[in-house]
Amino acid sequence: MIIWIASYPKSGNTWLRALISTYYFSKDGIFNDRLLKNIDQFPTSNYFRDFNHNKSIPGDTCKYWIKAQEKINSKIDIKFFKTHNVFGKVNNFDFTNSQNSVGCIYVVRDPRNVITSLRNHYQLNNDQAFNWITDEKNFIYNVLEFEKEGYSDFQFISSWSTNYKSWKIQKKIPIKIIKYEDLLNYTYVIFSDVLKFIQEITNDSSSLDKDKIKKTLRSTSFEVLKKNEIKNGFSEAVPKKDERDRKITFFNLGPDNNWKKILDKDIKEKTEKAFDSYLKELNYK
Repeated sequence: MIIWIASYPKSGNTWLRALISTYYFSKDGIFNDRLLKNIDQFPTSNYFRDFNHNKSIPGDTCKYWIKAQEKINSKIDIKFFKTHNVFGKVNNFDFTNSQNSVGCIYVVRDPRNVITSLRNHYQLNNDQAFNWITDEKNFIYNVLEFEKEGYSDFQFISSWSTNYKSWKIQKKIPIKIIKYEDLLNYTYVIFSDVLKFIQEITNDSSSLDKDKIKKTLRSTSFEVLKKNEIKNGFSEAVPKKDERDRKITFFNLGPDNNWKKILDKDIKEKTEKAFDSYLKELNYK
């Protein structure tokens, strides 16, 4: 069965994956980049090689989402997957169901900080970033992967609010929603709650390893992750648009990504107007 680590892009998904993969898949609670491979992304082309889809049509893999998950579940008991996809139907095909998924941890982040992070990661200007986060028809795919495999890793992400709402309101699988800001400010408490949730949905009655949790937190702090990227690179960093041999810094600002200091006033106001009810619901406003 699959446990989803879901979020809108640039909302803390990678950090949570680093925490979870280090706790569950390292012997000593010390993070290294290779551990992230234990939590793959879905969808990606690897999971559709046996299915006959049109590689030139965005979203043609949607009809095989469930079948691909059934195949995954036939080989392993519990598997973590990262996704930015909405929960629900795309082209009338379900993204997942209760037969293939045991639960989800969803990370939500203040959209005003998501915008500033998107600007760096996708090399956008302010208006492009705002349009990106409010586009109800928005989807992403790996450009380099597209050159080889077409749209096999197509993810329908929609807007920030629709993405969040789709996972929040669904009733098919248990879900734990955490705020990136809470994970940042109360890391031990929030991460321990995440681990307890995982134990609950997997019927794991073992005790949490508090010492390993502390080691995990130390080795996955933003400062440590940034130093590791500077020294060794980072596998999920993307190439610059005009300089394919250079990559954009993945661990860029971290806690210093503060919209109050770096977001233009007009974009701030437009974002607050677009997501007003959600900002209030999540106590961001």
